[in-house]
Amino acid sequence: MPSPLIEVHFKQARGTYYNNPQELSLMPQELVVVTYDSSEEIGTVVRNNVQFRDKMKRSGDILRKATEEDLAKLQTNHKREEEAYLACQNLVAKHDLHMSLVDVESRFDGSKLIFYFTAEKRVDFRSLVRDLATMFKGRIEMRQIGVRDEARRVGGYGQCGRQLCCVAWLNNFEPVTLKMAKEQNMSMTSSKMLGLCGRLMCCLMYEDAFYEESYSHLPKVGSVVNTPQGDGTVYKVDIFKQRIHVKFDEGHAGFAFSEIKQK
Repeated sequence: MPSPLIEVHFKQARGTYYNNPQELSLMPQELVVVTYDSSEEIGTVVRNNVQFRDKMKRSGDILRKATEEDLAKLQTNHKREEEAYLACQNLVAKHDLHMSLVDVESRFDGSKLIFYFTAEKRVDFRSLVRDLATMFKGRIEMRQIGVRDEARRVGGYGQCGRQLCCVAWLNNFEPVTLKMAKEQNMSMTSSKMLGLCGRLMCCLMYEDAFYEESYSHLPKVGSVVNTPQGDGTVYKVDIFKQRIHVKFDEGHAGFAFSEIKQK
């Protein structure tokens, strides 16, 4: 059986799984230094002794628990990120670039600064990169991200009162459609089906399979069914009570699914 893994999260839920070859005794919230892109990175232990599964990807090894020197370097990087963020904002205004800066991330060894931004169109940021490289004496990388990635990096809390799923645990964004919202009887004009990113909430897809399965056993709205009181048209479906509401010429009535036959 493969050895247990350690789940490590980096800045803004950039979480992956690592080997623990030295069998270090690690607890959640401890800071560790790991191998990352042929270099080193510092992250936070989220779970230990995670059993390997087929879909998991081992990203590298845990090198050590964070030392005082590592923590000092981390603080220096945070300060550098703040300075780079303010400098980039000023340069964006100076060059009149139509982009919105979201976040700045420094590699642990200080060799590179990554600037995350959103923009409606393609942005020519060559002059911006030259200025930033001159100011911070290192490699500069610009990454354009979407609004869902922006919400993940900024963070926040959903309507449920809990931390956003994309920050807490969701690694990949799956498509969320209006069909899912319709099947869950959400108003198409309601802002309640939108997340902080302004897109349909990711949690709509969690119950999508349940709704699809439940609706498959009941007639669709608008279909004609045969009931003990005659033929009628379905105008409402209640999947939780497995009941449909049928409209007749003389009025409305509700019937259990076992009492009707679809024509």
